[in-house]
This record gives sequence, C-alpha cells and structure tokens, in this order.
Amino acid sequence: MPELPEVETVVRTVAPHLTGRRILSAEFTSRFVTPGNRSALASKLAGRRIESVRRRGKFIVVTLDQGLFTIHLGMTGRLLIAGKPGVHTYAVFHLEDGVLLYDDPRQFGKIEWNPRRVARLGPEPLEITLEAFRASLRRKARIKPLLLNQAFLAGMGNIYVDESLFTAGIHPLASAARLSASRAAKLHQAIREILGAAIAAGGSSISDYVDAEGNRGWFQVSHQAYGREGEPCARCGAPIKKILVAQRGTHFCPKCQKR
Repeated sequence: MPELPEVETVVRTVAPHLTGRRILSAEFTSRFVTPGNRSALASKLAGRRIESVRRRGKFIVVTLDQGLFTIHLGMTGRLLIAGKPGVHTYAVFHLEDGVLLYDDPRQFGKIEWNPRRVARLGPEPLEITLEAFRASLRRKARIKPLLLNQAFLAGMGNIYVDESLFTAGIHPLASAARLSASRAAKLHQAIREILGAAIAAGGSSISDYVDAEGNRGWFQVSHQAYGREGEPCARCGAPIKKILVAQRGTHFCPKCQKR
C-alpha cells in the first residue's frame, strides 16, 4: 500500500498539472472505488475549479472552489496524468487541458466527497514535535501497532515503521510506554529521517507503485529491514527476522533492536 512518501510524491507530481484547472466532467465506474451515488459525485465535480492538491496522511485532498474530495490509493491505486484509460481505469477526470486517470486493479482505493475519515487522522509524522511525540507514547501498546494506528500518526505504514524502528534500534514489540526519553527521541528522529529520505527518492516501488508521471521510486534499494528476511543486518551481520505483528509481516534485527 502506498504510504506517506509515495502519496507525497504523487501529490508533488500531480499538483502542478491540476492546480488552477477546471474539471469539465468526471466518470466513475466502480462501486468499490466510488461507493454511493456515482452520478451525484460526478455532478458535484463538474465545472469546479481545483484550488489545491495536498496530502493528509495517506489521503490526497483536492480542494475545489466549492467543497473538496479525497483520493485514497488503497493497495494498487494510481493517479496518472498521461496515457489512455485501460481495463483497470475506474475514474476519468476531464480537465480544461488534459485528463487525469485513476487506475486500481484491486479496487481497494477510494474516491470520496468530503470524507469524515480525514478529520479523524492523527498528527503528521514530519510535523509532530518531540515533546508531543513523547507524551503520546504514554499508553499501553506495543510500539509497532501504535505507529501503524492512523489516529496516532497519519501516514505511517508497514515499510516505514519497520525502517524507522530498525534505525532507532527498537524492537517492534517493545512497550511504547516504557521507552526511555532518549529512545523516544531516537525514534522521533528516525521517523523524520527515513520519511525525508524516502520522499527524496520518490518513494518505494515494491510492486506496481509509480508517481503521477509513471516514474518508479527508488527508496527500496535503501531498505535496511523491510523485505530483507534472512539477509545479514547491515550493522551486525545477524540475519534479519520476520514475524507477524498486528497482522503485518514485520522485519527486524533480533540483535540490534532491543525491547
């Protein structure tokens, strides 16, 4: 599933092509991607001018001159500013100049008018202060499931939680409340560094992720833990281990990452 760096990359590549342009018409053909009345959604968008495109957590928020809608890419969703509709194209936005396509083979993504889910998101990982981050850790929870909770931090997912915990040297099953001040600070810094580096690399193209211009990301070549089960740890040489945490495959170094 595209996480914060991938969604941020999509926003940065698509925003220059959308901002200030008018949506002439829109077509939606999936009851999964656009639940509810698809004709009503198309009517709300027709004639509206796009004022801004931004990211909030894993959501793409498109603000119009009247109202807003969001796009969540799910597992296989793609926003593309070039190309022709294909068998997996479930939304077509006809603009004053050009066309925006939404492709999604698995149809787990969502395009919604003014969704309530965005309002329930937690703070942004790149914006939360160390003090606020430390205070929010004071709860009975394992650290990895907590970091995956979108009400705790918005935008973190399996890849970047594993990478951040590896960088901070913290076991994914460590108790959040028992992290010392120094370890919490190390984790806070690791999250910022990992996300920043991933955004600079255009995200991680693990499977079929591409940005809005069809370009793959390159951060996957820098992964130290995620997807490296059985490979030697870059720090100590011990094999990277994989376990199941919060129903997610979780990669970590059993020697370097302490509870």
